[in-house]
Amino acid sequence: MEEIHSQSDQYMSPSSTTSSPASRVPSSNFFYLRKPGALRQPISFEDSPVWDETNIEVKVDEGGDSINAASPSLSKINSGSLPSPSLPEREVITRKIAGASIAWQDLTVTKNGKRKYSDKVVKSSHGYALPGTMTVIMGPAKSGKSTLLRALAGRLPDSARMYGEVFVNGTKRHMPYGSYGYVDRETTLIGPLTVREFLYYSALLQLPGFFCQKRSVVEDVIDAMSLGDYANKLIGGHCYMRGLRSGERRRVSIARELVMSPHILFIDEPLYHLDSVSALLMMVTLKKLANSGCTLIFTICQSSTEVFGLFDRICLLSNGKTLFFGETLACLQHFSNAGFPCPIMQSPSDHFLRAINTEFDRIITMCKSWQDNHGDLSSVTMDTAVAIRTIEATYRSSEDAAAVESIITKLTEKEGPSLKRKGMAGNVTRVAVLTWRSLLVMSREWKYYWLRLILYMFLALCIGTVFSGLGHTLSSVMTRAAAIFVFVSFTSLLGVTGVPSQLKEIKIYTSEESNKHAGAFVFLLGQLFASLPFLFLISISSSLVFYFLIGLRNEFSLLMYFVLNFFACLLVNEGLLLLVASICQNIFWSILSFLSIHVIMMLSAGYFRIRSALPGPAWMYPISYIAFHTYSIQGLLENEYIGTSFAVGQVRTISGYEALENVYDISEDSNTKWKNLLVLFVMAVAYKVLVFILLKCCIRKNLCIYKLFL
Repeated sequence: MEEIHSQSDQYMSPSSTTSSPASRVPSSNFFYLRKPGALRQPISFEDSPVWDETNIEVKVDEGGDSINAASPSLSKINSGSLPSPSLPEREVITRKIAGASIAWQDLTVTKNGKRKYSDKVVKSSHGYALPGTMTVIMGPAKSGKSTLLRALAGRLPDSARMYGEVFVNGTKRHMPYGSYGYVDRETTLIGPLTVREFLYYSALLQLPGFFCQKRSVVEDVIDAMSLGDYANKLIGGHCYMRGLRSGERRRVSIARELVMSPHILFIDEPLYHLDSVSALLMMVTLKKLANSGCTLIFTICQSSTEVFGLFDRICLLSNGKTLFFGETLACLQHFSNAGFPCPIMQSPSDHFLRAINTEFDRIITMCKSWQDNHGDLSSVTMDTAVAIRTIEATYRSSEDAAAVESIITKLTEKEGPSLKRKGMAGNVTRVAVLTWRSLLVMSREWKYYWLRLILYMFLALCIGTVFSGLGHTLSSVMTRAAAIFVFVSFTSLLGVTGVPSQLKEIKIYTSEESNKHAGAFVFLLGQLFASLPFLFLISISSSLVFYFLIGLRNEFSLLMYFVLNFFACLLVNEGLLLLVASICQNIFWSILSFLSIHVIMMLSAGYFRIRSALPGPAWMYPISYIAFHTYSIQGLLENEYIGTSFAVGQVRTISGYEALENVYDISEDSNTKWKNLLVLFVMAVAYKVLVFILLKCCIRKNLCIYKLFL
């Protein structure tokens, strides 16, 4: 208790009017320490890299995955005052990693507002990140953290404009493929795969070379991200598949980017949706990764005291303005000099965000009547806008700001080694990998794939039993045509069950395409090849059930045409479903749009009214020609009735075409059914081309715009 009181005397709250900012400096026994004698000194050039010594040799112990929150040295890893926690004596691996520095100066990002590019999201930011360190961009919501991170990584959308300069190893060049990794706040993982399978397929998509080499890379990444205990566990994430927790899932998403061994790793909110224990384990893992030579830059809203002690440098943002950049411990000194020292029992990050978050003004206004005997509700009594201006002005006139400018000048005055573009897997390899991966996912996704197969067979059984026992008389022609129409239309409507899986495929594509793991063409080919066996299995099983229950003509060639026709119909339907899902990107609107399109196509398919008699402006042209139901039903009826005849009385007979001419618009040419089949396959290709254009031009652009405003 005496020790606590002695610290409180030297570190008084801002509500005390008897102490000046200079007297509110933490004592030497405070939790966060700089090097002895350096508490009041600005950051120096000692952290600036020398280009000739960019290869950093670090010894990393494979057994250093455990954490000890009770150890005081854990929170002082970056301070230099105490050594890092001792690691168990196990096999030591020596790794040499070429580091890369990044510096930005007078960086401003604007987005489209009421006037073109009038809204500034980031305003005149400056800072740097060095090899082997963790630099955190911290600030309240809507402060421009993610936008600054995307600007540094070169991932701003076309709707944003960037001004200023970004230097990588002293040059203004863009970072080539494989030299950096970027992890979004919400990364889509593949639930039916295990962690090892997911990372292995990611390595196959990214890296050239032999399979055995990629396996060793995957094992190294698993060890680096402390995922050894979860390597053979399903990722999960569905309502029927629990899988990994949030912390492990976040580490898997980071591990995917480590496959390329990037020099710089950007992470947007690595602690997003993590509890305190998972957050601490994540930061210890990232600290271990930084010690291997990688440059880490990430955003964060707030952190616990233990996590805060692991950061090397902090860039503090509020409303797009840089309120501080420098060493983490210097930020505490900066706030103290500005008149807002951190209370001894409060987390530094909570204190920083409390002082610069304007949302707290609303809370104080609502809670003015809730003050108790201890005084004010908050330790920062002045208006937040005034506090922000005070902190910003203090920083701009401080020695820390001048030291940052000097370091940036030193980093940019001499060009360092240029980052080289790493090799990529070939397109043929990527198509094969995506095909095999999708087949594996389909075999395990019983809810979205095997359940659909059961539903298709059940629907075919229901339709077949309803229309069974028709015979082959003239009176059965109209009823059999109705049965074929119901079969084609209802099975197509049943394709709506594939909306969730298609939406997830699009999210996976967007995530992989943003990091250049796979393009639109490779994605569509892989998905097409993987879906062919599944669609053919549905078509042949459902066709056999329906064909024999209805009692269609018992000829093998006619049966095979029926199967091919229905297979082409399913192929077109899958393309239409993917197109609708790509446009809507929402499960509710995708289902609603898909069903509405099908209803319109069914009305114009020529069954309720012969196509030649449909109203011309819309229903006949172009809807009846766009509806794939028209060509499928017409081909199936021609397959069944062309070349047949029916007796009318005892003398006269009529052909199958004549029997159907008043029921459905078909041709008496026996080759027309093959033309209809060809039209179906052409429509399937056309839908894929439309999806390709949409994926290539629109989806990534819209996603980047959405993330810019987060």
